[in-house]
Amino acid sequence: MKPPVESILAKRLVICVGPGGVGKTTSSAMLALVAAGAGRAVDVMTIDPAPRLLDALGLDAGSNQPQAVSLDGLGRGRRGRMRAMRMDPKHTFDRIIERYAPSAAARDAILANRIYRNLSQTLAGVADYMAIERLLELHEQGGADLIVLDTPPAAEAIDFLDAPRRLLEFLNSRAVTLLGASGNMLRGGLSIVDFAARAVLAAFDRVTGLHLLRDVQGFIRGFDGMYPGFVERAARAQALLRDPSCTAIIVTTAERERIAQVSSFVEGLTAAGVAIGAVLVNRVSAELPRPTGARRGDIGPALRRKLAANLADFRALKRREQGALAAIRDAIPAGVPLIIAPELGYEPRSLRDLTEIGRRLKPG
Repeated sequence: MKPPVESILAKRLVICVGPGGVGKTTSSAMLALVAAGAGRAVDVMTIDPAPRLLDALGLDAGSNQPQAVSLDGLGRGRRGRMRAMRMDPKHTFDRIIERYAPSAAARDAILANRIYRNLSQTLAGVADYMAIERLLELHEQGGADLIVLDTPPAAEAIDFLDAPRRLLEFLNSRAVTLLGASGNMLRGGLSIVDFAARAVLAAFDRVTGLHLLRDVQGFIRGFDGMYPGFVERAARAQALLRDPSCTAIIVTTAERERIAQVSSFVEGLTAAGVAIGAVLVNRVSAELPRPTGARRGDIGPALRRKLAANLADFRALKRREQGALAAIRDAIPAGVPLIIAPELGYEPRSLRDLTEIGRRLKPG
C-alpha cells in the first residue's frame, strides 16, 4: 500500500464524496479492500452499487445489514476482514422512528402513515441524512478499525454534510407546524394566509376524498416528543464528521467540467470543518507507448496513415486529460495529496479487479 493511501486508511472513518458518474462507489469498495488487505477490520457502506459490484462484494440486494466479504484467493498475507452493506434510506428511517417513538402505538401510526411512507423515500436529503445516521450507528457499534462510507451523489459537499440541519428544519418548519396545528392553536392568531392554506387543502380533501390534511396532521403529531432525539443524534453525527479520526476523499475524474466541482467540494468540506485526506482522480488513462518505428514494408501506407491519425487523437485526449489534472491539482489546498486511479479499460467485475486498481494507485 503506497503513501499517501496508507496514512488516509489509518483513519477511523473515511468518507468518499463526489458527483455522480465518477466511480465513487467503486472507489469506496476499492479503498476498503486495500485497507482490509493491509490487515485492518473494515466496514464499507455503499449507497447504490452497480449490479456487478454488488455481485463482486457478495452483497444480498435485499439485505441492509453488514455482510462478510470473502478475501480468499486475493494473495498472501491478508490478515484483515471486510464487511460490506448496501444502505437502505427508508429502512434506516424506520429504525430511527422505532428508537425514538414515545410508544408502540405512536411508532405504528407513523410507520403506517402514507405521508411518512412517501417522505421517507422521496424527500430531498433523506438519503443523505440516513447515510449519516447509519454511519453513526456503525461507529457506535464498534468492531471495525475503519469505516468507509460511499455518500449519495451530490453537486456540492454541503448537500451531504448539511443533511441533518435540513431535515430538522423541515420537521420544525412553519408549514409543518401549521398543517399539524390544533383548532386551539389556529384560534390563537395565525395569519389569514395560514388559514387560506389550510382551507385550500381541506377543500382539496373534500373534492378528492384523499384526506391529505388528516394524514399530514397524523404524521406531524406523531413526531411529538421525538424532535429532541433527532436533534441529539444530528449533533453527535456532526461531531463525528469533524473529529480528527475522520477524513474525506473527494472522488472525481480528469475532465474539465469536474474542476469547478472539486473546488466546490473543497470549499464545502473546509467550511464544515471536515478534514480533506486526498483527491482521488479516477479512470486516468495509461501513458501512451512510444512509437516502435515499424519498417515501411511491415504495413501498407493506408494502415500507416490510420495508425498515425489514431495516435494523434490519443495524444490530444491525453493532453486534455493532463490539463484537467493540472487544473485539479491547482484547485486543491497545498498539502492535500492527489491520487491517480487507473482506467482498467472495462467495468470492474470482481474483487481481483478492485485489487488491481488499488495496486496501481500512484501519487498525482
